[in-house]
Amino acid sequence: MATIRLTAAEATIRFLAAQETEIDGNRLPLFGGVFAIFGHGNVAGLGPALQAAGKRLPTFRAHNEQAMAHAAIAYAKTHARRRMMACTSSVGPGATNMVTAAAVAHVNRLPVLFLPGDVFADRRPDPVLQQVECFGDATVTANDCFRPVSRFFDRIMRPEQLLASLPAALRVLTDPAECGPATIAFPQDVQTEAFNWPAVFFRPRLHRFRAPEPDARELTEAAEAIRRAKRPLIIAGGGVKYAGAEVALARFADAHGIPVAETQAGKGSLAWDHAHNAGAIGVTGSAAANALAAKADLVLAIGTRLQDFTSGSRALFGQAWLVGLNVAGFDAAKHGALPLVADAARGLAALGAALEGWTAPGGWMQRAATATARWASVVDRITAAPKPGVVPSDAQVLGAVNRAMPRDGIVVCAAGGLPGELHKLWRATDAASYHLEYGFSCMGYEIAGGLGAKLAMPKREVVVMVGDGSYLMMNSEIATSVAMGAKLTIVLLDNRGFGCINRLQRGTGGAPFNNLLADAAPPIDFAAHAASLGADAVAVDGIAGLEAALPRALRARRTTVLVVATDPQSSTQEGGAWWDVPVTAAPRDAAQKRARAEYETNRARQRLGA
Repeated sequence: MATIRLTAAEATIRFLAAQETEIDGNRLPLFGGVFAIFGHGNVAGLGPALQAAGKRLPTFRAHNEQAMAHAAIAYAKTHARRRMMACTSSVGPGATNMVTAAAVAHVNRLPVLFLPGDVFADRRPDPVLQQVECFGDATVTANDCFRPVSRFFDRIMRPEQLLASLPAALRVLTDPAECGPATIAFPQDVQTEAFNWPAVFFRPRLHRFRAPEPDARELTEAAEAIRRAKRPLIIAGGGVKYAGAEVALARFADAHGIPVAETQAGKGSLAWDHAHNAGAIGVTGSAAANALAAKADLVLAIGTRLQDFTSGSRALFGQAWLVGLNVAGFDAAKHGALPLVADAARGLAALGAALEGWTAPGGWMQRAATATARWASVVDRITAAPKPGVVPSDAQVLGAVNRAMPRDGIVVCAAGGLPGELHKLWRATDAASYHLEYGFSCMGYEIAGGLGAKLAMPKREVVVMVGDGSYLMMNSEIATSVAMGAKLTIVLLDNRGFGCINRLQRGTGGAPFNNLLADAAPPIDFAAHAASLGADAVAVDGIAGLEAALPRALRARRTTVLVVATDPQSSTQEGGAWWDVPVTAAPRDAAQKRARAEYETNRARQRLGA
């Protein structure tokens, strides 16, 4: 058997460079590159291996380990999980910085390979710099923090263990049901150890993503349940996009006369003006979709994990039968649903055949069309520019951005009040045009996520919408985007603090406390800060200034940051559904008493059980 003598680090990089995928008939590298911040845990092992790989597996330097992992996650999301990246860091804080991002990938079912450096396998110099010592278990290191937020975890103690570990990690990363982060903790001494590797280990391998067909019995039961429905509703989740099922969804909805509501991850599965698109559902949903959900007698939940923002904390469509079409059995059976475990596109095609000739009563679809048209008028009104001199709302800012956006532009956001406004009000044109990380709602994802989206689709304009709170948490990848020539347009909404949580605090009967910065911090010159990182940056004067600046920013070749002041008290009241945020059971004043009474009323409507 032919062998090649390489270090463990060299073997890892050569293996990753040999993995391939197929997109639209084109054979491409599965890994778009490796984000790396070097330290004493990886600089002498993976560092030279990556340098030698060159363009076969490009290395990208970031400024923050969490941010680079967010960029890698966004890259995979933009590619609908068909391509991905790896991330490597040093021992200790470099590694644990990535744990939050691992949780983002885990919650959102997105693939990313983590290669954190680790302490010495031979333990000769222990304890080393940045080592976390567990008094009762000498095998524990800081990298054990990855275990609960990884779909696959391994620690390499001998080079030859990679022969089993790397393929096992790839299986998880490319499996539609198990997909999520894989972590291979890599002790720094093992990285540099040599081994005679079988040459066949490095042969190119094409990964074709599995698309399971539905079980015949589950299909029959699901079709029978849908046939009995008089007011069916489809909820489209991220699984629709990951399966490439957008066309299948449109055909199914058209053929059977069923309105479609969209989750944050599923938004864009149908274009906003598609006849069957009733808009966003749930806590941040449209009045149209939520009204339909409240009356539906059956909900076909496709590719969604049915988190509380989608289900209105299980109180929005508790009266309906549920059918869960999902590639993961774990998600298909949630909320007591009748499971239909299958790829979304294959499942819809099979359901369509089983339901041939059946349509929902025409009055239901007409009701949906009327409600959707009414909501479209509400969106026009809410997102219209305010009168001159009025501090705009978040909705008015996103309205201005949406109107200026190229049809193939991509909007990126993650946390605060903006995701709710975007979910309700943004008009998405296709599956890639709306990129929200709202599974973990991780502050700081926005700019790094925009970078990842741009690397995945460099020909499309990427607009990042970020609040001042998230910006202050993580902004360093502005410098990375400038250095890489990965141009972004960043719209920074400055409401002087955590306006979203301030509103939630007041809505649950509390008094404003510790959220807004008006009395706690000096004014921050965000434009000057962004400019210091290399961006073109300007503070615009209201919506008129923003509307004037956006065309220039979208035409520019360098990352541009547009800062606009917004009203921290204003949010869209129309639409939405109840969200279960506990209110004190020992109210002290009238506001808390009212909040508690409302809370108990809504809680009584929750769907209990699975």
